[in-house]
Amino acid sequence: HEHTFVNYVTVLGKVQDQALLDHVFDHFKPTVVFHAAAYKHVPMVERNPWEAVVNNVLATRGLIDTSVRHEVERFILVSTDKAVRPTNVMGASKRLTEKIMQAYGGHNTRFMAVRFGNVLGSSGSVIPLFRRQIELGGPVTVTHPEMTRYFMSIEEAAQLILQAAAMGTGGEIFVLEMGSPVKIVQMARDLIRLCGKEPDTEIEITFVGLRPGEKLYEELITVGEGIVPTDHEKIMVLRAPAAAMQDLEEPLTRLTRLARDHDGQGIKALLQEMVPEYTPQAAAAIFPAARVRQTVAPQGLS
Repeated sequence: HEHTFVNYVTVLGKVQDQALLDHVFDHFKPTVVFHAAAYKHVPMVERNPWEAVVNNVLATRGLIDTSVRHEVERFILVSTDKAVRPTNVMGASKRLTEKIMQAYGGHNTRFMAVRFGNVLGSSGSVIPLFRRQIELGGPVTVTHPEMTRYFMSIEEAAQLILQAAAMGTGGEIFVLEMGSPVKIVQMARDLIRLCGKEPDTEIEITFVGLRPGEKLYEELITVGEGIVPTDHEKIMVLRAPAAAMQDLEEPLTRLTRLARDHDGQGIKALLQEMVPEYTPQAAAAIFPAARVRQTVAPQGLS
């Protein structure tokens, strides 16, 4: 649904600009911050890991510090299911931001994160890509016949983020009920039919192999995270021990230096140290020996 907002101001800038953040916070004095800025394109971030450090990690830390200095009441970090046992730099960077956020639990600002999967129709999501490929006559490219993802609508994601923000007392990582994971190839088939075409006969589906850092399946919780229901049927909360900020300071300083030097291998090694559950994929596991062009047999609508 579209709403007409009157009392708002748009500021063009980037979250890495500390002077701009201070200017905006000084002028507008926000009481709640929703932090959704991040580089989320997995293969691109995998090839440019220093950008994930600068934008996803260090800029988030700067925004957290700004929120504390300006006495923001609530800070909500929008996270991702890719932070769970990450196999890519993007997911590891988001898991690290969750840990940093929780380490600020001793301040007056209430910090919390909301972790969920893919949002249908958002920038870079699979539906607009499939639509363009169908309009061009195909093929529709799917990574792997067994790949699944969690999805929700933009409206549902926004409503649940707001609800979790109101519920949080500080330090929580909220997990949104995403329903059952969806097979991407079945989504492609359904969309082809919705566009008035038949898969395999009129529009071909091809499998192109996993891209750098991609997983076949996503998860919403990881080992050691205790999940607790809330009063909202679609929101659960994870309880896990928070890291101490003093234990993160020295490795964050090293991470900053590695990003400045554009040392991709060093960044990945240090992220493994800071996020022990991060297991980078080997290059051989990412790229098949040859790109597979395969047509799948017709199936019914789900």
